[in-house]
Amino acid sequence: MKLTLRIWRQSGPEAEGGMTTYELADVSPDMSFLEMLDTLNEELILRGEEPVAFDHDCREGICGACGVVINGQAHGPERTTTCQLHMRAFSDGDVIDVEPWRAAAFPVVKDLVVDRSSFDRVIASGGYVTAPTGSAPEAHATPVPKAAADTAFEHAECIGCGACVAACPNGSAMLFTSAKVVHLNTLPQGGPERESRVLDMVGTMDGEGFGGCTLTGECTTVCPKGIPLTSITTLNREYLRALRKTP
Repeated sequence: MKLTLRIWRQSGPEAEGGMTTYELADVSPDMSFLEMLDTLNEELILRGEEPVAFDHDCREGICGACGVVINGQAHGPERTTTCQLHMRAFSDGDVIDVEPWRAAAFPVVKDLVVDRSSFDRVIASGGYVTAPTGSAPEAHATPVPKAAADTAFEHAECIGCGACVAACPNGSAMLFTSAKVVHLNTLPQGGPERESRVLDMVGTMDGEGFGGCTLTGECTTVCPKGIPLTSITTLNREYLRALRKTP
């Protein structure tokens, strides 16, 4: 395939950015989107030009490191991670716009790379359980109801890619934060920090500059792991419960 790529280029956080057009030929439909960007970068390097900076790590759809807005959609036209999106999702002659995540809490570092450390700070504020020192406890020492285990596993699938924030018209991180809260608050092991966890994580989320949630649902349409919208309502319920129980 022959493609026209319009890619956001920005040399640094304080620099002015803009779209730059590149023509790329002989793109295999079996390439992943990141492999296509690799091919473009090889050509740019051979021409003595600066390659396009983009995030990636495992390229297996499980780490959440990759992520760009493709033709206005977070991760592109399919509900998957960018590294698992293949070029067969496009047609010969297509014009493809590639931009970084657009959110105030995700400042651009360079080109398509954004700083998502705000997610790390949200997790650090409450994404843990109290554990005694010493050897690991017996796996079955604390019985977990099947329904609770299923809910916890469903929410533990969140990989923190940030697509929910990029897709939300408000730049909200409620889906991400709710996944982390529901994952731990559902389990009996997470009980001791149940109230402090949700208050601390929501407080940190608000402090990082994420927007408010208006339940538009755009976050769930792009989440590659299928975190449900009901997670946000559960987070709201947990938050109100914590407010009532906290002096």
